[in-house]
Amino acid sequence: MERVDHEGQIATAMTLSRMLSVAPLTQQGPVKFVIFDIHALQTRFYFQDSILPCLLSAMPRFLRELEREHVAEKIAIVFPDDGSKKRFSTFFPAHFEKVVCSKMRVGDERLLKVTEGDPSGRHCFVVDDLVQSGGTLINCNVEMRALGAARVSAFVTHGVFPNESWRKFTPPHSNWDIVYITDTIPTIAQTVKEVKPFKILSISDDVHEFIKQFHG
Repeated sequence: MERVDHEGQIATAMTLSRMLSVAPLTQQGPVKFVIFDIHALQTRFYFQDSILPCLLSAMPRFLRELEREHVAEKIAIVFPDDGSKKRFSTFFPAHFEKVVCSKMRVGDERLLKVTEGDPSGRHCFVVDDLVQSGGTLINCNVEMRALGAARVSAFVTHGVFPNESWRKFTPPHSNWDIVYITDTIPTIAQTVKEVKPFKILSISDDVHEFIKQFHG
């Protein structure tokens, strides 16, 4: 968490960054701290000089899955908001339809509407860095199907799912085709690995490739 909304809350991102920053220097210099799809880019500046944050993304891992398992399908990549589009759109080839959503409030109700792109007749993949309660992803699912999507799936790097909120994505509560998450949170990955519609994508190869860059 990066923000404090009321007295008594702890900015855990800042606190964790300070704790990690006490790591001693290595023979090669600052400790390299690898972060996949950091939620707020400014968090990298919370670290002290003894830590070198290395920001990576799991989107290339997801793209490899698309190219292997969904190559014959008409695909649309769905971004829940403009910020998500700015961060992740460059990872996906131009022939994928790009659908951008926008959140708006009408009275006490929060709505999500498409502002760019056409999901109709396509297998839509909603992409984001993390999921907690799942409200945004679920609203995207509803909107894509209302606009004629053939199938709706999701990919999120970090499946946080507090209070077993992952159950919202399972039948009969929801109608997702596939929900991809990575194994960055091993306890969640272990819990849902045999549960439909979840599919776990390991980032071990990406971590291995990063290590090889520095250690051969």
